[in-house]
Amino acid sequence: MCEQRASTTPMRLIAPETIRRWIRARKLRAQKVGTQHIVDEADLDEVAGRVRSLSLPRARHHTWTGETPPDWVRVLHRSRRDR
Repeated sequence: MCEQRASTTPMRLIAPETIRRWIRARKLRAQKVGTQHIVDEADLDEVAGRVRSLSLPRARHHTWTGETPPDWVRVLHRSRRDR
């Protein structure tokens, strides 16, 4: 099973098995052509956009020095994208 992907979503951050799981769970619409799933770019961007960063509890919006803490999920994604 293989997916064709042409999207603005950085695809190296989304594992093929995750996309298959979204298709099986009917979170992502796909059309099967032979052994491949064809996924609409807008649908993929929408589903992938839902899984971005986690929200912090209100008490964690600022560090003890008053600074805004880094978004560690975004930092991790950037580090993986740059490989």
